[in-house]
Amino acid sequence: MHTREEQMAAFGRFLDVLDTLREQCPWDKKQTNESLRPNTIEETFELCDALMKDDTKDICKELGDVLLHVAFYARIASEKEQFDIADVCDRLVEKLRFRHPHIYGDVQAQTADEVSRNWEQIKQKEKDGNKTVLSGVPNALPSLIKAYRIQDKARNVGFDWQERADVWDKVREELGELQVELEKEDKEKSTEEFGDFLFSLINAARLYHINPDNALEHTNQKFIRRFNYLEQKVKESGKDFKDLTLEQMDVYWNEAKALERENDKK
Repeated sequence: MHTREEQMAAFGRFLDVLDTLREQCPWDKKQTNESLRPNTIEETFELCDALMKDDTKDICKELGDVLLHVAFYARIASEKEQFDIADVCDRLVEKLRFRHPHIYGDVQAQTADEVSRNWEQIKQKEKDGNKTVLSGVPNALPSLIKAYRIQDKARNVGFDWQERADVWDKVREELGELQVELEKEDKEKSTEEFGDFLFSLINAARLYHINPDNALEHTNQKFIRRFNYLEQKVKESGKDFKDLTLEQMDVYWNEAKALERENDKK
């Protein structure tokens, strides 16, 4: 691993290259906050994908891409004499120190849950009480992640189940209400109840310390692997999907599952 001096030198070289590109490259010169924003979203998702795969080499690469965008926005702001990368770093340091009084102050917090509860109270002080508990949840978050963050923020101010097992009564209640509306074939009501059912499931995941977005993505990837195996076998048979019954396709699907179990044992 590199020393702190080597890390700082590398960061300086990176800023030098960014400055050169901004001053000399036609593409870099024309970029604005608005033009970079779609790329930033894409790069963030690519980083998340690398993290899910636990691909160390790819994580390193994607972190660099995200870092480029952070520094690029700061460079654009410095040209307008608004702020620069040093201001970004200084403000972050100030915020981290303020939000960790159990490290930099005299507040006691021995567990991660205690730190998390203190965090929300501190953030409210930062906002001078002018914003609500849930105002810190970005509207642009994907709905599944947003639901988790909403529930977590409510928990941090004491609005939560006393016993986590009690959440299953709510899940069953919401499922029953959904089934009633589905039987009525009321699409609007069914959509509403399906949302309530999903919200209750996400709540259950949170209470049992399961990240529902990660869990769903693992299942997505598992389905993709198994379906790709199925598709490969169908092609090798010289047939098409339409030529096979569901039972025949299930044979290949179960083969894929068995292969995964064997690989897990290795």
